[in-house]
Amino acid sequence: MSSELILGGARSGKSRLAEAAAADSGLAVHVIVTAEALDAEMAARIARHQADRPAGWTVHEHPRGLADALAAVAAPTRCVVVDCLTLWLANLLDGADALPPGVGAEALPAFVQERDALLALIPALPGRVIFVANEVGLGLVPESPLGRLFRDEAGRLNQAVAARCERVVFVAAGLPLVLKPGR
Repeated sequence: MSSELILGGARSGKSRLAEAAAADSGLAVHVIVTAEALDAEMAARIARHQADRPAGWTVHEHPRGLADALAAVAAPTRCVVVDCLTLWLANLLDGADALPPGVGAEALPAFVQERDALLALIPALPGRVIFVANEVGLGLVPESPLGRLFRDEAGRLNQAVAARCERVVFVAAGLPLVLKPGR
């Protein structure tokens, strides 16, 4: 088992780095995507990612149920790219805007269940798994409570996934900085 977290900001090159690592792995590549095309702009972003992927890669769409998808797809002969944890988190926080002030994401049962299932699964995953996530805590403090909740939960999720992965890389301006070298 080999797991890696690749973090970076928007358009930092994190997905490109993950895809290059998957292509170089010599394993059959499967990609689990978490985005949903809920508007035309997101559909265009998804189409760009699809066009950039090699034709022989198998793509699985799972905006939710990530742990179940990983358990079904990961195998000793495969490299699985999960792109991306941040969109998956946004999907899980659906309904968080209705939470009372000061109540965190822990009050959302689906969020807690899915997050905990993923974190428990990571150390047991076979094959190679590469997680892609945004580092959203480097910018301005969001002005809305939902924005601050999302930023905080993204930071907590990134920390928890990084603790369970063997290798962690931060990407800025297309340049990788190894934070945790792995084996």
